[in-house]
Amino acid sequence: MTTNAAERVTVRRATLRDLPEAAALFSGYLEFYGKPAGPEKALAFLRERHERGESVLLLAYGEDGAPAGFVHVYPTFSSLSMAPVWTLNDLFVAPGARRTGTGRALVRACVAAAKEAGAVGVQLQTAPDNLTAQALYVAEGFVPDEFAAYWLTLAG
Repeated sequence: MTTNAAERVTVRRATLRDLPEAAALFSGYLEFYGKPAGPEKALAFLRERHERGESVLLLAYGEDGAPAGFVHVYPTFSSLSMAPVWTLNDLFVAPGARRTGTGRALVRACVAAAKEAGAVGVQLQTAPDNLTAQALYVAEGFVPDEFAAYWLTLAG
């Protein structure tokens, strides 16, 4: 009998008490993308999002109970759908937890929470060279859309 690896991962919504361990993961995420900020700054950012109710943070824990990854989502709206959608902005799996089903468990938990919240879809972007993430998203039913992504930096 084979067990689905994603089923051995526990995912739950982060509470205020969980933010320090989430900040450690978030700091690793920022470093991965070449934007190191340190755990204190990461914690302040996550705490502000939490206190303002601006985001949903889901944490994954491995079989050993250790924090394994997170997904950070911003509930928003789609004018074209005239309905709520969720923007999956950040997904990170700690290096020691990669290839364990943690990413898949986080994506599935995000989709389930979005449905429960009444969202009509989950949108995301990933780097063109992040083939591992792209394969995961496609395997979980995400499809590329016809829109091109653009970005304009406003801060100095």
